[in-house]
Amino acid sequence: MRTLHCIIVDDEPLALDLIEGYVKKTPFLELMGRFNSPYQALQLLNTTSIDVVFIDIQMPGLNGIEFSKVIQNGPKIIFTTAYSQYALEGFKVDALDYLVKPFNYQEFLKAANKALTWFGLVEKQSDDKQETTETSIFVKSDYKLQKVDFDKILYIEGLKDYVKIYLTDQPKPILSLMTLKSLEEKLPATQFMRIHRSYIVSLNKITTIERSRIVFGSTYIPIAEGYKDKFQEFLDKRFLG
Repeated sequence: MRTLHCIIVDDEPLALDLIEGYVKKTPFLELMGRFNSPYQALQLLNTTSIDVVFIDIQMPGLNGIEFSKVIQNGPKIIFTTAYSQYALEGFKVDALDYLVKPFNYQEFLKAANKALTWFGLVEKQSDDKQETTETSIFVKSDYKLQKVDFDKILYIEGLKDYVKIYLTDQPKPILSLMTLKSLEEKLPATQFMRIHRSYIVSLNKITTIERSRIVFGSTYIPIAEGYKDKFQEFLDKRFLG
């Protein structure tokens, strides 16, 4: 589980104590500081990476709304305030959540979980983006590492502890000591699909499908029963007629 680094900003000592207690009860939160002034918090943000700020709105000098505008594109904001009328204004500055005092631990935990979910989605999008930017892998074959471009792969056949990687520009497949599952985990899911316990195909290279079989030249690769639904979803998105 990811750990979220957080701070608390509130000019009421009792509120600081309460929220600090809630943070310490929450396994995925790590308190990096508590402040009774937004200005003090800004100093920390200049030197430390913070994920979430629990902050009151009504404070002297710089209030919570103004603070959130200062740190745009910074940590996510969860407002903690006794004034419910600020809720709409809070969401206008892209606050993640809004807790109205007095709030209990269950309400606090719900807001904290919302933050955890948000960061999880951001990281997943980042991973997906990184996956789509990778264009090749290296596999060990004949005592050497060989680069394999994703765009050149037709299909991959699994043979117990070995795989055969069939390419568009080579008459013979590359034979490598690895399992089909381990190779599948390294391939971008947007380009490749497992259609049989022994076969992975390049979706971009499919030109002919005949009687639940994918045709690559003179090779017919069966679409196994357990993989048909997923493959059908792929076809439905591209089928015209």
